[in-house]
Amino acid sequence: MGLFSRTKRQHRDEPTGPDETADSAVEAPDEDPATTTADEGTADEGEEIAEAVAPEQERPEHLEDGPYDEADAPDEDRIDLGGLQVPTIDGMELRMEVDQRSSAVTGANLVIGGSSLQVQAFAAPKTRGLWDEVRTSLRDSVVKQGGTAETRDGVFGTELITRLPVKRTDGRTGYRPARFLGIDGPRWFLRAILTGKALGDPEQSRTFETLVSRLVVVRGGEAMAPQELIGLHLPGQRPGLSQTAAGPLDPLARGPEITEVG
Repeated sequence: MGLFSRTKRQHRDEPTGPDETADSAVEAPDEDPATTTADEGTADEGEEIAEAVAPEQERPEHLEDGPYDEADAPDEDRIDLGGLQVPTIDGMELRMEVDQRSSAVTGANLVIGGSSLQVQAFAAPKTRGLWDEVRTSLRDSVVKQGGTAETRDGVFGTELITRLPVKRTDGRTGYRPARFLGIDGPRWFLRAILTGKALGDPEQSRTFETLVSRLVVVRGGEAMAPQELIGLHLPGQRPGLSQTAAGPLDPLARGPEITEVG
């Protein structure tokens, strides 16, 4: 396991409460992509994203049976984040997103080899899943910001591949790609956003897919509104982990991304 860092989310004017957490599940960020710093890099227009596996194929061998509900999860050494449990992986950096205003932990970012996976879990109704609804709202939001969004079949079902325009350091326009995974579980919905080199590297992409299949969602028995964020907490000090500052987690506005290879 690598580094544990604590990220402060920038102050926003939106109200707190269930409406805010619901929006985070279905909408892409509104921030100006031109605010991306030079050292973060930008994606080139021709950057390729690795093809996903069609759902009619058998579940790939590199996947486990998850993501799991707490009641069905096999025994494994995991990091307890409250609403999520994350397996320990050598070389993985764990960054937690913390809302500056409320000090609430709102997301986890798992970084491996220049790519990152942002994961959040939300409450869902007993009778239906949320991914179809969330995916449609997200696609509309991305297009409204001048980006592109397309669905494709993946190892966990239908995925959403997005590209948002960003201004490069040379003044030209590039596109920041991201891969959205949505998994409907028993009374919960897990959203995972993959960015970085793994989008064009099938082997690294499989590493993150395996990671998703090992995650555990801890829904709890309390009443929650649909799309309400399932609470997270910091894992605390653990052997081999140190705390450092990090930038905002938002993968479509400021997070890790594919860079141009010269």
